[in-house]
Amino acid sequence: MRKLISFMHISLDGFVGGPNGEMDWINVDADIFDYAGQMTGNSDMALYGRKTFEMMEGYWPTAGDQPDASKHDIEHSTWYNKVPKIVISNTLVGKSLKNVTVLNKDFAKKINALKKEEGQNIVIFGSPGATHALMQDNLVDGYWLFVNPVILGKGIQFFANFKDRVNLKLVESHAFNSGVVGLHYEVIQN
Repeated sequence: MRKLISFMHISLDGFVGGPNGEMDWINVDADIFDYAGQMTGNSDMALYGRKTFEMMEGYWPTAGDQPDASKHDIEHSTWYNKVPKIVISNTLVGKSLKNVTVLNKDFAKKINALKKEEGQNIVIFGSPGATHALMQDNLVDGYWLFVNPVILGKGIQFFANFKDRVNLKLVESHAFNSGVVGLHYEVIQN
């Protein structure tokens, strides 16, 4: 069975974007990219909300082909182009996209079916809106949170509007030289 894992940069006070979705506060470096590459190496499917998918689709398909491409650009571009992508969207329905399945109605039922298939993890990069919807249906099995050393004060909250408590188990933690702390939690199923 597959696990659905959320990969998210988060501020110390629990925000995943500034008031207008800004992400200029996120610290990334080669060390974090190498660490994240281990996670994608254990994943064979990606899941996105529409906004994040459009941002990813605008960069990753050709990022590894650029003359100044970094090691991370080459590796992640190769992975991105290889894996099937699931996008939760109402506006992309009916569009023909290479290696992409668009879900809108009954997405929880379809994601649950995908999780029951044989394969590696399904990873959600960013996509706070899609992740919130999946969290409400108890479909997220784990979180890779990259806690950035910043307090935003306001913005897009990651853990907001839950109807029930979710218990987590810390599986791994890693402090990066940039001051970011990576925390890997598994959801404890009751």
